[in-house]
Amino acid sequence: MAEGRVAAGASAKREALLTTAAELFSRQGYRAVGIDTLLAEAGVAKMTLYKQFGSKEELIAAVLERLAGEISSGLSARLAAAPGGSRQRILAVFDWLADWVRSPGFHGCLFIKAAGEYPEAGDRPRQVAEAFKAGCRELLEGLCGELGVNEPARLARQLHLLMEGALVLAFLERDPRAATDARDAAEILIAAAAAPSP
Repeated sequence: MAEGRVAAGASAKREALLTTAAELFSRQGYRAVGIDTLLAEAGVAKMTLYKQFGSKEELIAAVLERLAGEISSGLSARLAAAPGGSRQRILAVFDWLADWVRSPGFHGCLFIKAAGEYPEAGDRPRQVAEAFKAGCRELLEGLCGELGVNEPARLARQLHLLMEGALVLAFLERDPRAATDARDAAEILIAAAAAPSP
């Protein structure tokens, strides 16, 4: 019984660190948030951070992995609810993106920020960011493959480029219309890829 309480306490402290870190990193960036600030905001001791994660970089990686899981779940639900076929499922990804950049908690893409602040190939935050972005491209490749177009991987790269550009511009210009503009452009690309060759 006591062991269960200890485990629950450790889990609660871990979640508090992850949630607080995600909020601070989103607003201020990774390197700008000091350990002491993070610990004070989360209400946990330094030993908890190092016991749960080992280092700030591993905490950042855990924040990104949790966010990747949340995004994956949100996207899966949106895709499952999308009416029609593959074309509508691809556009549902852009609808999800538009909702994300309009949300009050959107302060830019934490994965892009991680790659910018941790530029070395061996940096854990960068590795998690790269894996997530590769997963996004693979999702698009699968959806484009269902369309039956000649070059699904090429179309997926183009759509991925639209998504990433929308994320950057929505944050930089503080204008969520970048996502709806990207959706409009995606419709054009999909139509062009699906058109019969002359």
